[in-house]
Amino acid sequence: MATKASYKVENKDNSMTLMPDVDIVARIFDHIDNKTTDLGQSSWREPVANYQSPERFEAELALLRSCWIVFCPSTALAESGDYIARDAAGVPLVVVRGNDGQVRAFRNACRHRGVQVANGQGCASVFVCPYHGWAYENDGSLRSVPHKEGFPGLEKENRGLVALDCLEENGLVFVKQNTDTNNNAPKPILPEIVPDGYRVIKSETLEIEANWKLHLESSLEGYHIRSTHQKTFFPVQYDNLTVIEAFGKNTRVAFPYQAIEGLRDKPKSTWSTNGRLTFVYHLFPNVIISTFPDCLQVVILEPIGLQRTRQHVFLLADCETNGETMETILAGQEFAKLGAIEDREVVLSAQRGLASGANEYLEFGLFESAIGRFHAALTDAISSKSGTSNK
Repeated sequence: MATKASYKVENKDNSMTLMPDVDIVARIFDHIDNKTTDLGQSSWREPVANYQSPERFEAELALLRSCWIVFCPSTALAESGDYIARDAAGVPLVVVRGNDGQVRAFRNACRHRGVQVANGQGCASVFVCPYHGWAYENDGSLRSVPHKEGFPGLEKENRGLVALDCLEENGLVFVKQNTDTNNNAPKPILPEIVPDGYRVIKSETLEIEANWKLHLESSLEGYHIRSTHQKTFFPVQYDNLTVIEAFGKNTRVAFPYQAIEGLRDKPKSTWSTNGRLTFVYHLFPNVIISTFPDCLQVVILEPIGLQRTRQHVFLLADCETNGETMETILAGQEFAKLGAIEDREVVLSAQRGLASGANEYLEFGLFESAIGRFHAALTDAISSKSGTSNK
């Protein structure tokens, strides 16, 4: 094994290749044996003003509207007519799988008087506006207008729901709101994250009275495991031991379980990370996907205010999972929820701490390089979008 003091995290901006299981496990064993962890190239200082400024918040929303953003897992729209209607970056949208099997995204507003034509989650072949009954097919086309003689010159083919760019990639549905011809946001290219056959077995929406970035930060480092999770994660994981990989503006962080020691005496050809660690994928800018034994969780952080975030949570597992395994999965998620509550408490405390005036900036050290990469990418993307320099 290598005996270097630490591994430096490199930015693989042009690579979507992540390490195979055998290399991840070997790197973890090296860290365990040498009491080390992956380190970033430098620390990062994020101004507290960037969590409190209305102007910065509006710039972040504008960025979310101009990027390809994960809206939901594909399996959340498994059947024709399945839809989800919710706000994204402050804009009401509805995303639906049409009768032809294609997923489409629309601005959720009737073309008559702007009333939303869908709410929540469900299945529909037709969306009917509750105000005056204008009806739209689930491909967005205008189907019918009550008393259409009152609208001389109305061209139904030009008054369908307003469509947005939408695509499915690796088990995820992406939406891009800004369709300006000058917006050249690249389409997402990701490694395989959602296994074939996984389906949504549970979903919920939560709200937390804290800035969305504070919540995101709590998912991207293991430096807090011992202090924050003394009775939950720490007894089964490690203190401040992570493997960090960068791919594009995204990051994968591996949090090993102590059960990984069971692989020490097994042939390397049999090494697998399943059940031995949690991978946390940060899909820039606002999505966290966490893997657990036989399941994964997709969390979309929707900023709805400087001090308020809505979390859309989807739990996915193999559709062939038997009852006993499903019970184990759900029990594991109850355990994970206890850790999530602990994270929530420190995030809320950090939000209150912003108002104390004690700090001009928040400091992210070499152990917290995934957070530094996120803030650097966010700052750069906002600066590029506005045409200003971040130098």
